[in-house]
Amino acid sequence: MHLTQGTFSYLPALSDEEIAAQVRYALDHEWSISIEHTDDPHPRNVYWEMWALPMFDVTDVTAVLAEVNRCRRAHPQQYVKLNAYDRSKGRQTTALSFIVNRPAHEPGFRVERQESSDRRIRYTLHAYAADKPTGHRYEDFPVNGSKEQ
Repeated sequence: MHLTQGTFSYLPALSDEEIAAQVRYALDHEWSISIEHTDDPHPRNVYWEMWALPMFDVTDVTAVLAEVNRCRRAHPQQYVKLNAYDRSKGRQTTALSFIVNRPAHEPGFRVERQESSDRRIRYTLHAYAADKPTGHRYEDFPVNGSKEQ
């Protein structure tokens, strides 16, 4: 089961050429790019770690892809997301956001049920990866995806 967050979340992973096409589209619309990463993939975790500074003035697709690849190399077992921000209406609005890297093994989520007063039932998602401390959530799974024997 793959984490489904952002644009293209139900499609197979994008190739570098497909990522480049999306970056070109964003830059053609004068959207600023930023790159983020996390090992806490909960859908409500909107505060991912920012990779470097946002690329407000970058207009070169290869420069953006170079940063994406630096982040992937530095965090191969984390989720990496590319964001494009549209400032045309006087505020910075996310126009495009999609995952460009994911861990080789995604342990998934479980649904936790909570019963409360008046027969109310609430559900929440819990990422199995979050059972381990930050920075150690995917260390049992090497980058190639096979578990060490």
